[in-house]
Amino acid sequence: MMVHNLDEAFRSLFETNMGIQPGERVLIFSDIIRPDETPSASDLDRRTRLNATARAVADFARQTYGSGDFVEFAATAASGVEPPVEVWRATFGDRIMTVLRSESLLEKLLAKAATIDEIARAREIVLAHREDVVGIIIALSNNSTSHTRYRALACAAGCRFASLPHFDPDMFHTSMTVDWSAMAARTARLVEAVNRGEWIRVTTPNGTDMTICKQGRHVGGDDGMLTASGSFGNLPAGEAYFAPMEGKSHGTMVIEWGPTRKLDEPVRLTIENGVVVRIEGNDPHRARLEGRFAENANCRNIAELGIGTNDKASRPDNVLEAEKILGTIHIALGDNTGFGGTVSAPFHEDYVFYQPTLTAIMADGSERVIIDNGSMTL
Repeated sequence: MMVHNLDEAFRSLFETNMGIQPGERVLIFSDIIRPDETPSASDLDRRTRLNATARAVADFARQTYGSGDFVEFAATAASGVEPPVEVWRATFGDRIMTVLRSESLLEKLLAKAATIDEIARAREIVLAHREDVVGIIIALSNNSTSHTRYRALACAAGCRFASLPHFDPDMFHTSMTVDWSAMAARTARLVEAVNRGEWIRVTTPNGTDMTICKQGRHVGGDDGMLTASGSFGNLPAGEAYFAPMEGKSHGTMVIEWGPTRKLDEPVRLTIENGVVVRIEGNDPHRARLEGRFAENANCRNIAELGIGTNDKASRPDNVLEAEKILGTIHIALGDNTGFGGTVSAPFHEDYVFYQPTLTAIMADGSERVIIDNGSMTL
């Protein structure tokens, strides 16, 4: 398969977004379609190109910077599932892996079954040998590894981690060409404005109406500048986000877009006390969600509210880019432990909503409209 020459895009990725330094070790990983998967023709094409592009990124890193390890594995079952052992070994090295195994921590981490104390001990082990950990990770797997113990431990050791789940290489010519400094400034203004609120009200023309609790939670900004030690973010970037306080958000979500397609008809979720309590609609995505909820009740959690800030993003059919579109909002279900929440689940999935009106409600009850029918007011 031909991968168009993307050397300048790859150079920008490593030098502008990641701030690569001489002698740093780089790891790129990707996945392949499992035999039991049946992707659509368009998704098969994208995932084939994604894998080929990941290999090209690794080749470029080896030739240009002297380091570009590549690991490939069968796709995980969902975003938020821990990557397999071979990715951990390539990231942390044999010494850390040996200690994690000897203390019976590795299997618990892989299963997301480790206790808080066990996670803390794993972190101690990683930090004791942090020089063994790679410096830069470019995650080009189809499913996201953002909300995993693996990613959190790598970043704790100072690794800079770019997560590109569902990526389409065409994005190197669109949302990855954004003016990074202008977007960073826009994202910072949005973070400051949303952080003043205690509650966030979101309404959209399709019937979505959510009241989301921000009390005690801090809004973060994902601006694509992953140059500081321990940095983590999506590429393409461009959002402000937070983990809502568990057990308090409520309302209705009307989902029209899944991760890679427009639904045949909307799916309606009813949320009470921070979790999905009812799901309605005839699209096959309903059964998929019900299956996740049956496997693990924590998948029902309202995990994230995000707001897009990338003016070069435009694709609604790919959630990685869609959630970054300037003036959209997204709400995620499942795991939120990686960015300030307390709910652990082997699942994290974002849903994008268009033409939202987003209002911040302050502690004194006053209100400020931050997005008005899809237009940012800042």
